[in-house]
Amino acid sequence: MKHFLGCCFFYLVLPGLIFMVTGLDVATAPGDIIIGGLFPIHEICNRYVFSYVVTSLIMVQAVEEVNKRHELGNLTLGYYIQDSCSDVTTALKNSQNFMSRSERDPPPVVAVVGDYYSEISIAVTRQLHLKYIPQISYGATFGLLSDKVRFPSFMRTVPEDDHQARAIVEILHHHNWNWVGVLTTDSTYGHYIVERLQKHAANKNICFAFISYFPDHLSHDPLQESIRAAVKTITENPNVTVIVSFARPHHMMYLFEHLQGRGREKVWLASDIWSESMNVLKNPKLNEIGNVLGTTLKSGNSTRMKQYLKELDANPDHHKNNTFLYDFLKELAQNGNLSNPAIEVLMSSIYPYAVFSIELAVRAIVQAVSDLCINRDCKTSQRLEPVEVRQALRKATFYLDGKNYTFDDKGDLNLGYDVVLWRQTSPNFVDVHYIVAHYDIKTHVHDENAFSFQAAVVSRCSSTCRPGYRKQSAQGQPVCCYECHKCPPDYFSNTSDSTECLECNATTHYAYKGSDRCFRKKTVFLYWSDIYHHVLQAFTALGALLTIIVWIIFLVRWKTPVVRASVGPICIILLFSLLTTFVSVILFGGKPNTKQCQAQQVLFGFSFTLCVSCILVKSFKIILAFEFDPTVKRTLEKLYKPYIIIAVCMAGQLVICALWLSLKSPKTRWVLLNKKDERLLICYENSSPAFGAMLVYIGVLALICFAVAFKGRNLPQCYNDAKFITFAMLIYFICWIIFGPVYVSVKGRYLPAVEMVVILISAYGILFCQFFVKCYIILFKQEENTVAAFRQNVRNFSLNEVNESLYISFHTSVLL
Repeated sequence: MKHFLGCCFFYLVLPGLIFMVTGLDVATAPGDIIIGGLFPIHEICNRYVFSYVVTSLIMVQAVEEVNKRHELGNLTLGYYIQDSCSDVTTALKNSQNFMSRSERDPPPVVAVVGDYYSEISIAVTRQLHLKYIPQISYGATFGLLSDKVRFPSFMRTVPEDDHQARAIVEILHHHNWNWVGVLTTDSTYGHYIVERLQKHAANKNICFAFISYFPDHLSHDPLQESIRAAVKTITENPNVTVIVSFARPHHMMYLFEHLQGRGREKVWLASDIWSESMNVLKNPKLNEIGNVLGTTLKSGNSTRMKQYLKELDANPDHHKNNTFLYDFLKELAQNGNLSNPAIEVLMSSIYPYAVFSIELAVRAIVQAVSDLCINRDCKTSQRLEPVEVRQALRKATFYLDGKNYTFDDKGDLNLGYDVVLWRQTSPNFVDVHYIVAHYDIKTHVHDENAFSFQAAVVSRCSSTCRPGYRKQSAQGQPVCCYECHKCPPDYFSNTSDSTECLECNATTHYAYKGSDRCFRKKTVFLYWSDIYHHVLQAFTALGALLTIIVWIIFLVRWKTPVVRASVGPICIILLFSLLTTFVSVILFGGKPNTKQCQAQQVLFGFSFTLCVSCILVKSFKIILAFEFDPTVKRTLEKLYKPYIIIAVCMAGQLVICALWLSLKSPKTRWVLLNKKDERLLICYENSSPAFGAMLVYIGVLALICFAVAFKGRNLPQCYNDAKFITFAMLIYFICWIIFGPVYVSVKGRYLPAVEMVVILISAYGILFCQFFVKCYIILFKQEENTVAAFRQNVRNFSLNEVNESLYISFHTSVLL
């Protein structure tokens, strides 16, 4: 009983003592456990902020609900709420009443909820820490408050401002706003948030056109001077259509008054300090200030608070323990109404984020008290010490609306943000709580398609560089101020504001100057439809046809002297090689592939080697027939083995081609042309030595033919093959000597045509020189294609060169 009377006396006398000491307004309620509250209910203690009157009532409602539900058993919870007046000095003066007035007395509160502003919380928590009183802020987001070495007694139910700076930068980046202005307070908090904002903005290439600071205190002259300076800065930067503001509500209210409608085209990106504050609007016309988009702390369930206000007694005399509410209701009552207007004003001033954050703070304290008092008598003998409560708060797991929460090791609750958009719902009302998106701190991502309503707003120092251009920073200007330069040829950019142009794959693609993509090069080669190819193929077909005709003539007149004198079987092989040579020309046209590239060179090499080998055999045969020295003749007759000679000649070419194909065989190759939109597909020999060896080998055989044939150039008229062989080899040499430099210098799709022309000329030269005269004699000079005519021709030649006795010998060797 004694303890009970003592407690009653303590809680009844305490408010009176405090009133006598401070003379300031308070809101009190007795209880076994007292928690303090610090709210910026007035501005300079002379003007009500209706929303903060409601904010203080959120704490009152939360405490009363705990007592109503008996959540602390036989313990009751009381409160002691004071006004910080949005001023550090006033807050420090009033928060002294949360502490004991002598070294012997215990502190009157075990924890304090508040203040909203970071500057005030920094000063107050240092003062409260002298008695180890924990402070839980519902709105102070200054990052340095997370430093537990400097602020060990501070906790909060909101995330620190680094996260908000990142969220705002994400909004700016989402809208491609990279040239913005910043408004903030000239305080530790203001400079910190700007520093964090600049850090995250730099990572997204976002620049600040200006940063304007407002004095943290509300003295009239310095504030008005800074407001006028900010207005001048805003109006002198018409390109800045987006302004980020971390200022206080009254700063923005004065700013909007001075702008006088000149901010209509602006987007005001508000921080949580004023993003849901209607106090900035004296005239409820949103179009007078422009668009307001803001980040706000996580919103909670306002149902309980709304019900509490609906049931609130509007009679001021029933709230003398809460002088804030008493004065507010009394002021409205003096205007002639005691019920609905007051309640309606309070209902319209509910901040959903404040409901959530303050209820969480109260729930945390309740849980800490419950954890400490579960096995001790906190009502009488074992009263709680603030330091115990602080330690318990760090470990507490508290619940609200079915979810559990705990403070992290920095004493923070990182719950993310809501993004609100102000909208005019009626001529006299602006909804400042309309949530359009959410920001998750863990993923750093906003909801998709959340801001499409602002897609037309542009806030940039320079115009967007279109695809096909790259941006280059202007000399002496911020990175956001740049010039747009076209990408050079064969480079492209396919995104807006690209910092560099990407190079096209020069082998397969090209790009014009200022291109936004690479274009695939057209593949060129000697098309089948090309007129030049048609001409070459016509000559090829004609040559093959003439070869077949000659072949037929020789077979039909096989036993005539002209055919027999031409070494008939060898001629048939020669005609076959010529036909194969003409066929090989076909492989040089059309779109190349690896197999075709290998076949065209090898087929030509074998066929022409066979052709020259047959001519070589014929040359030896003619020389052997007219050799008059018996010793030399016998030696030549032993060496003259026609088919073995042909086989040996072919074997040499076979070795060269086999090594070529097995080691570095021909393949397709892309060649870049002067026309950038084309690329040439050709057959590439891949081994110049092997290709050269094949041609040189044929050349050596041809040179031997030429030497042997040149020796027999004066033989009788009917045996004039030597002259024609000489002439054919001369044609071959001339063509292939010219072929080398021409083949090296010619570029483009007609490169294969050069080799085709050379092969055709060589083949036609042999065909004409070796067979056309003989065919003419066979078809039109039949009187000369007789044994008698041949004998007379040989007799005349022999009588001029040797004695008659040799006639029968050579005649026999040639005709028989």
